[in-house]
Amino acid sequence: MLGYIGLGSNMQNPTQQIQQAIQTLSQLPQLHLCKVSSIYETAPMGPQDQPQYCNAVVQIETRLDPFALLDGLQSIEQAQGRIRAQPWGPRTLDLDLLLYGQQTLLSKRLILPHPGLHERSFVLVPLLELDEEIFLPGLGLAKQFLHCVDSLGIHKLVD
Repeated sequence: MLGYIGLGSNMQNPTQQIQQAIQTLSQLPQLHLCKVSSIYETAPMGPQDQPQYCNAVVQIETRLDPFALLDGLQSIEQAQGRIRAQPWGPRTLDLDLLLYGQQTLLSKRLILPHPGLHERSFVLVPLLELDEEIFLPGLGLAKQFLHCVDSLGIHKLVD
């Protein structure tokens, strides 16, 4: 199954946190890393009294079911020091399963596609870098939402 994972960090050398997470993702069993977006610097969502974020998106191919993949993502977050102290607060690493093929899912643990992904420039810009024609299940083409988000506060850091 083709999937997309969003990565974000704003603590303890965020660019390095993202690069380490990508390296670790590439080593997960039954997962192949296909494409990696550039890393972007973005303003924080939620409380503004925190450092800027670094964000990226990766495209994967996997045989893991979405919940097993989510377990793997959460293990990587924990290994890199993720503490869930404050919603939308600072974090060493945030890994979000954005899309899992064209599957839609609504459960207590996981919602697919990821809620709000079409409203966030820090997700849309790197996602569209990987696939300009990507379709969001239940929503339509991702590129149609780009004009609705504030892309002025997003800056490419690393290709």
